[in-house]
Amino acid sequence: MDGRNNTNVSDFILLGLTDSEEIRLVLFTLFLLIYLVSVLGNAGMILIIRLDLHLHTPMYFFLSHLSFLDLSYSTVITPKTLENLLTSTKYISYMSCFTQMYFFVFLGTTECFILSSMAYDRYVAICNPLHYSVVMSRRLCCSLISVCYLNGFMDSIINVLCMSRLHFCDSNVIRHFFCDTSPILALSCTDTQDVEIMIFIFAGSTLMISVIIISVSYLSILSTVLKITSTSGRQKAFSTCASHLVGVTIFYGTTIFTYLKPRKSYSLGKDQVASVFYTIVIPMLNPLIYSLRNKEVKSAVIRVIQKRQGSRLLK
Repeated sequence: MDGRNNTNVSDFILLGLTDSEEIRLVLFTLFLLIYLVSVLGNAGMILIIRLDLHLHTPMYFFLSHLSFLDLSYSTVITPKTLENLLTSTKYISYMSCFTQMYFFVFLGTTECFILSSMAYDRYVAICNPLHYSVVMSRRLCCSLISVCYLNGFMDSIINVLCMSRLHFCDSNVIRHFFCDTSPILALSCTDTQDVEIMIFIFAGSTLMISVIIISVSYLSILSTVLKITSTSGRQKAFSTCASHLVGVTIFYGTTIFTYLKPRKSYSLGKDQVASVFYTIVIPMLNPLIYSLRNKEVKSAVIRVIQKRQGSRLLK
């Protein structure tokens, strides 16, 4: 340690996205609008799926949990970011910082596995349609969801336990707008090699397992779809996967870019742009992707509105 004082800090300062007051006001307005759309979109998706019996299927069961994760994901990050954009003091306590990091990792890991479960659901629906209702039983769906949340819990606990071993001596300024692993590792004055290896192994395993499941599922789907002779049949099969495939590509693209690289490759500017995208923007995009491209969701919204209007007329 070269004689430096090896003590843990009691709080951190989040450097944020910019020092310019004008840009901060613009970002505050933009992020607030995005957050409101995220909350309304994801909460609306959960409500529609719950109220409409036609959407009580495995696909929408997983989609409702994805919306819940996106709603929680955005709420863990965005409110504190909005607060810091408006105030000059950007303190966050040690406990609050690690709590934010815990839920961020928990929700992100769980979302990875739920996206994998959704890919498997699409695989069964297209490649084995006659046995879909038997294979994708309620018991299996509940088991898959439980495994998703359990994996998220285990990964986040291990991540936080590893990070809690770090010490911070020279500075408490986190060069980021939220408590993420990379900038906190860069801030530590202790040797972080073991911690980095552990986090890389668990984060890499999560991404690798989920990407393999998704890739195998979609390769099987592609093989099956190419065997369909009619053009309308192919289009119908592809349309059932299009929304999920778009969501997966956006989520995994930014995640892999940010996390599957060594600490020496950490770049404040590039990583912040990617982080803004997957922590603030993607939770807003998912409900739009799954609703605007989905006729069943649009029909369900119309049915729910008509049902409520009918009940008001009866009163």
